[in-house]
Amino acid sequence: MELTHIDEKGAARMVDVGDKDYTCRTAKAQAIVTMKAETLELIKEGNIKKGDVFSCARIAGIQAAKRTFELIPMCHPLPLEKISVDLEAINDTQVKIISTVSCTYKTGVEMEALTAANVAALTIYDMCKAVDRGMVISDCCLLYKDGGKSGVYER
Repeated sequence: MELTHIDEKGAARMVDVGDKDYTCRTAKAQAIVTMKAETLELIKEGNIKKGDVFSCARIAGIQAAKRTFELIPMCHPLPLEKISVDLEAINDTQVKIISTVSCTYKTGVEMEALTAANVAALTIYDMCKAVDRGMVISDCCLLYKDGGKSGVYER
């Protein structure tokens, strides 16, 4: 398999998407934040001093998806049409973040979905670090992608 972001001399390059077709592209990614049960209880009760953790994390994830091309050097700026960031306590110590991003363009939105999930997780960490510096962000991965020449990927 050939790496598309490396030229024939081994130098990094941005992929030329000029000749690609516009297709509907969707990607879904996740991240999990593990924390003390007491921390998650404070989040649920709205008792984190910095404010509503889930709302702030959701907005941060959406904003991050829109700015992915500014963070990841070889990403193209994309006309994103949909970004959702859903957060759910999946047990007493873990929050699962699922981001979904879509657009109609010439390249995929996997990096935008991954960036959204990660920045939402980092926002949870930032807002709660005063009460729990031991939080762990894990299981960041692409769950699904569709569109383009390579078709569907599902974890």
